[in-house]
Amino acid sequence: MVLTIYAVLTFTFFLIRLMPGNIVDVLVFQYVMEGVPEKEARLMVSALIGYNMSEPILVQYTNYITNLLKGDLGYSLYYYRVPVSSILGRAVPWTVFVLSIGLTISFVLGVLLGMMMAYRRGGIFDGIATIVGTVLSAVPNYIIGLLLLFTFTMTFPIFTQGLLGGAYDLRLKPGFNWPFIISVLQHGALPIITYVITGMGSWMLRMKANTISVLGEDYVVAAEARGLKKRRIAMSYVGRNAVLPLFTRFTIAIGYMFGGSVLIENIFTYPGVGYYLSFSVTSRDYTLMQGAFLLITCAVVISNFIADLLYSRLDPRIRLE
Repeated sequence: MVLTIYAVLTFTFFLIRLMPGNIVDVLVFQYVMEGVPEKEARLMVSALIGYNMSEPILVQYTNYITNLLKGDLGYSLYYYRVPVSSILGRAVPWTVFVLSIGLTISFVLGVLLGMMMAYRRGGIFDGIATIVGTVLSAVPNYIIGLLLLFTFTMTFPIFTQGLLGGAYDLRLKPGFNWPFIISVLQHGALPIITYVITGMGSWMLRMKANTISVLGEDYVVAAEARGLKKRRIAMSYVGRNAVLPLFTRFTIAIGYMFGGSVLIENIFTYPGVGYYLSFSVTSRDYTLMQGAFLLITCAVVISNFIADLLYSRLDPRIRLE
């Protein structure tokens, strides 16, 4: 795990510096567009961010690793003197909030519908659900997000808060009070619905395939021959074994959750990790980019490790002697 994280952060460190342009050029361009002479703008930017682009890249890398070992992710180059840890610390809870709800709902609905499709395979329900699941798993999530944004904020103005962006109404005081809770739900409703719709299709199709495979196992046939109730067979014998491979994918998806969804959070201007990652790439904010990539890498690697441990507990057949 440690070697994987180190390899990824090293690769991303050098990769983002090979990208064309840098934070100084981005900020200078903004000042020039406002009428400031380029030479004067470049001096202003260099003094403002205090970042020396002429410093050898190996020196930058050594300083980055040294500060990282001290727990220092550095300061954002675009947001003047704001710690990267502070920016990501504010963004992570909102990403986890919408994605955890969306991921859980899509997983539960996908598993239930997938089992129903398997038990009713060849019927009308199975045919319609298969088409719906295939379409939902094939359509990009940002397309669904744009359709929802247009439908529920303009055509049927139910979630008009979605046009304002943010995680809640800034005029409200954060806390456990109904106005704040309602505002948070209004701002997060469309991203959550988008994640549910786009994630449910793949869970449905995978659960259907796994259930059909399990239905042909000998222990299921033996349970039916013993006269056990169909509900018990479906839950204890079929469903439990069919959902095991999906559980691994679900655990890994939790790790990817910390990266947010770059396009969805940008469409709804939702201040999660994906939003700041996209902004850091656009503005060439190296330190913020590095912090976001490091967060996502650690979350994915750790979630894979946890999935391996839990899977051995759920399925005794793969435990090591």
